[in-house]
Amino acid sequence: MTTANPSADFSSDVTDRPGKIGNRVLWTLQILLGLFFIIASGGPKLVMPNALTDNAPENLTIPLGLLIFIGVAEVAGGIGLMVPRLSALAAAGLSVLTVLAAGTQAFIADKPLMGIFPLVLAAIFAWIAYARRATITDLRNSLSR
Repeated sequence: MTTANPSADFSSDVTDRPGKIGNRVLWTLQILLGLFFIIASGGPKLVMPNALTDNAPENLTIPLGLLIFIGVAEVAGGIGLMVPRLSALAAAGLSVLTVLAAGTQAFIADKPLMGIFPLVLAAIFAWIAYARRATITDLRNSLSR
């Protein structure tokens, strides 16, 4: 029979890192999703924002400034996914961004089925942020010196 140790040290749980295969899977996902957000999602919002606003449906009019801000956030998140020290924070930020995108699709654009893909991305980003949570502790420690 085992009993719980009330003085157990849980600080090592935060510094646990994924195994070799898990680390490879995470980096593959991070690189692919980072490139997707840089090239296919955020890049067009920065390179040709007027074309995107002109082709948007009537019920999804986003101000040009907001569209550019979203593009900058997506490109920064995509780059952050590929920087080891920033990967957890970037994944957390992109998770929030994609949840907001799903809400926009569901409630403003009136196309709730279009919100499924951003929600799947949000779950993947949340998993990446959780798996890379040790990088947040490492970053905090390096900044506090």
